[in-house]
Amino acid sequence: MAKLAVLHHEEGVRVDPDCLVALYAELGEAGAERVLSRAMEELNARLTEMQRFVDEGRTAQLTRSARLLVKVAEQIGMPSFARVADDVVRATEVGDHAAQAATLARLIRIGDRSLNAVCDLRDLTV
Repeated sequence: MAKLAVLHHEEGVRVDPDCLVALYAELGEAGAERVLSRAMEELNARLTEMQRFVDEGRTAQLTRSARLLVKVAEQIGMPSFARVADDVVRATEVGDHAAQAATLARLIRIGDRSLNAVCDLRDLTV
Protein backbone atom coordinates (compact mmCIF):
# COMPACT_ATOMS: atom_id res chain seq x y z
CA MET A 1 0.00 0.00 0.00
CA ALA A 2 1.33 3.45 -0.94
CA LYS A 3 1.93 5.94 1.82
CA LEU A 4 0.71 9.48 1.58
CA ALA A 5 3.03 12.23 2.76
CA VAL A 6 1.51 14.85 4.97
CA LEU A 7 3.10 18.27 4.93
CA HIS A 8 2.84 20.49 7.97
CA HIS A 9 3.32 24.18 7.30
CA GLU A 10 4.96 25.61 10.38
CA GLU A 11 6.42 28.98 9.55
CA GLY A 12 8.10 31.29 11.94
CA VAL A 13 6.30 34.56 12.35
CA ARG A 14 8.10 37.65 13.44
CA VAL A 15 6.43 40.65 14.97
CA ASP A 16 8.78 43.56 15.48
CA PRO A 17 8.26 44.53 19.11
CA ASP A 18 10.32 47.71 18.62
CA CYS A 19 7.77 48.90 16.07
CA LEU A 20 4.94 48.27 18.53
CA VAL A 21 6.83 50.02 21.33
CA ALA A 22 7.38 53.03 19.06
CA LEU A 23 3.70 53.03 18.13
CA TYR A 24 2.69 53.03 21.80
CA ALA A 25 5.26 55.71 22.65
CA GLU A 26 4.12 57.95 19.81
CA LEU A 27 0.35 57.51 20.14
CA GLY A 28 -0.12 56.51 23.74
CA GLU A 29 -1.89 53.35 24.78
CA ALA A 30 -5.38 54.32 23.60
CA GLY A 31 -4.14 55.65 20.25
CA ALA A 32 -1.92 52.64 19.59
CA GLU A 33 -4.76 50.27 20.47
CA ARG A 34 -7.03 52.05 18.00
CA VAL A 35 -4.39 51.88 15.25
CA LEU A 36 -3.69 48.20 15.93
CA SER A 37 -7.38 47.31 15.99
CA ARG A 38 -8.04 49.10 12.72
CA ALA A 39 -4.93 47.60 11.13
CA MET A 40 -5.86 44.07 12.16
CA GLU A 41 -9.41 44.53 10.86
CA GLU A 42 -7.96 45.86 7.60
CA LEU A 43 -5.58 42.91 7.26
CA ASN A 44 -8.40 40.42 7.83
CA ALA A 45 -10.66 42.19 5.36
CA ARG A 46 -7.96 42.35 2.69
CA LEU A 47 -7.11 38.66 3.06
CA THR A 48 -10.75 37.71 2.57
CA GLU A 49 -11.08 40.08 -0.34
CA MET A 50 -7.92 38.73 -1.97
CA GLN A 51 -9.28 35.19 -1.96
CA ARG A 52 -12.42 36.46 -3.67
CA PHE A 53 -10.41 38.39 -6.26
CA VAL A 54 -8.43 35.27 -7.14
CA ASP A 55 -11.65 33.28 -7.56
CA GLU A 56 -13.07 36.01 -9.80
CA GLY A 57 -9.84 36.48 -11.80
CA ARG A 58 -9.54 40.13 -10.78
CA THR A 59 -5.77 40.46 -10.78
CA ALA A 60 -5.58 44.26 -10.67
CA GLN A 61 -7.69 44.33 -7.51
CA LEU A 62 -5.68 41.45 -6.03
CA THR A 63 -2.46 43.37 -6.60
CA ARG A 64 -3.93 46.54 -5.08
CA SER A 65 -5.11 44.68 -1.97
CA ALA A 66 -1.74 42.95 -1.55
CA ARG A 67 0.06 46.31 -1.79
CA LEU A 68 -2.23 47.73 0.89
CA LEU A 69 -1.41 44.71 3.06
CA VAL A 70 2.29 45.46 2.70
CA LYS A 71 1.83 49.03 3.93
CA VAL A 72 -0.41 48.11 6.86
CA ALA A 73 1.76 45.16 7.94
CA GLU A 74 4.89 47.31 7.87
CA GLN A 75 3.15 50.00 9.91
CA ILE A 76 2.39 47.61 12.78
CA GLY A 77 5.63 45.63 12.74
CA MET A 78 4.77 42.50 10.73
CA PRO A 79 7.75 42.15 8.37
CA SER A 80 7.16 38.52 7.32
CA PHE A 81 3.53 39.27 6.50
CA ALA A 82 4.59 42.32 4.45
CA ARG A 83 7.27 40.35 2.61
CA VAL A 84 4.91 37.54 1.62
CA ALA A 85 2.21 40.02 0.55
CA ASP A 86 4.84 41.57 -1.71
CA ASP A 87 5.59 38.08 -3.08
CA VAL A 88 1.90 37.78 -3.99
CA VAL A 89 2.16 41.09 -5.86
CA ARG A 90 5.20 39.94 -7.82
CA ALA A 91 3.72 36.53 -8.69
CA THR A 92 0.50 38.19 -9.84
CA GLU A 93 2.28 40.82 -11.90
CA VAL A 94 4.26 38.21 -13.85
CA GLY A 95 1.17 36.06 -14.35
CA ASP A 96 2.54 32.99 -12.55
CA HIS A 97 -0.70 31.43 -11.32
CA ALA A 98 0.99 28.55 -9.47
CA ALA A 99 3.26 30.93 -7.59
CA GLN A 100 0.33 33.24 -6.95
CA ALA A 101 -1.72 30.42 -5.42
CA ALA A 102 1.23 29.20 -3.34
CA THR A 103 2.18 32.63 -2.04
CA LEU A 104 -1.43 33.54 -1.30
CA ALA A 105 -1.84 30.32 0.70
CA ARG A 106 1.37 31.15 2.54
CA LEU A 107 0.15 34.70 3.15
CA ILE A 108 -3.05 33.41 4.71
CA ARG A 109 -1.10 31.05 7.01
CA ILE A 110 1.34 33.78 8.01
CA GLY A 111 -1.50 36.27 8.36
CA ASP A 112 -3.33 34.11 10.85
CA ARG A 113 -0.21 33.49 12.88
CA SER A 114 0.95 37.13 12.70
CA LEU A 115 -2.41 38.48 13.82
CA ASN A 116 -2.38 36.05 16.75
CA ALA A 117 1.18 37.12 17.62
CA VAL A 118 0.18 40.80 17.67
CA CYS A 119 -2.80 39.94 19.89
CA ASP A 120 -0.47 38.05 22.24
CA LEU A 121 1.93 41.01 22.44
CA ARG A 122 -0.95 43.40 23.05
CA ASP A 123 -2.14 41.20 25.91
CA LEU A 124 1.32 41.47 27.48
CA THR A 125 1.15 45.26 27.49
CA VAL A 126 -2.18 45.45 29.30
